[in-house]
Amino acid sequence: MRSIRFIPITIFIIALLIPSAQAEDWRDKTPLLVYSPKYFGPSAFPLPTMRNADVGRYIEAEVRGEYHYYSGDKTHDLFTRLYIPFVKGRAGVELSLVAYEKYKLTPETRDERHAVETESPVGYSGDLIFSSFFQVLRSEKWMDIVVSGTIKTASGGRLCDARFTDAASYWFDLNLARNLWCSADRKSFVRMQIMGGFYCWMTNDLIHRQNDAIAYGFGLTAQHQHLSLSSTISGIYGYENNGDRPIHWENTLKYEIKKNILSFHYTHGMKDRLYDSYALGYTRCF
Repeated sequence: MRSIRFIPITIFIIALLIPSAQAEDWRDKTPLLVYSPKYFGPSAFPLPTMRNADVGRYIEAEVRGEYHYYSGDKTHDLFTRLYIPFVKGRAGVELSLVAYEKYKLTPETRDERHAVETESPVGYSGDLIFSSFFQVLRSEKWMDIVVSGTIKTASGGRLCDARFTDAASYWFDLNLARNLWCSADRKSFVRMQIMGGFYCWMTNDLIHRQNDAIAYGFGLTAQHQHLSLSSTISGIYGYENNGDRPIHWENTLKYEIKKNILSFHYTHGMKDRLYDSYALGYTRCF
């Protein structure tokens, strides 16, 4: 009879212990995460921006709704950006942030990434990214050259679901561009640009504490009056070859009127970039 009396007590103790064990499960999985673009969310490893080798002369405030899709992950987010020029438009700083993100994973993708949940039970934001730009050369005869440096903080959420890395990264790049054709009034042109640089991020590997990559890009932009269309291919080529070699083919259509810019973006992912992305944006210039 005594053993029977102890059964309810035993069940009660087990019930108390099980939730606390579950709460620790996500920490047990973090050493299994693969710190590369292929195995994280679509915004965890932002690539260097192709800027047409032109530092903007106006303050820009942008908000953009984005949808990222592939068969194992559907993600919605709200991207925000603030750019501030100085030194008479020859330099500038920029802050950007995924202010809110929501996702839905398939169980297969969750297991492949060693994530915990298929959907986030709480709201969260991404990493704060700080960039600086300097116009080295602005010449119609030769070319335009811009150098930039960027730091990504470790402020993003949901590491347990491989959404953001909770680790810092940085990159440096050089943008060069030249007009292939330009109208007499300079309101219409065709422009070519190339980009090269270095990209580095921290990992959870005890031996290789960071991964290094070459950054590269090439693109064309055509503009007529207030309408422009650009198409660029860019990517990074990582050292470890563990899903760290994504390629983006990005196409952007913009219409500008009285310092207001409406934009549509479509990005096709290749190799270690699994997503196709669609975005609608609004930018106000001051």
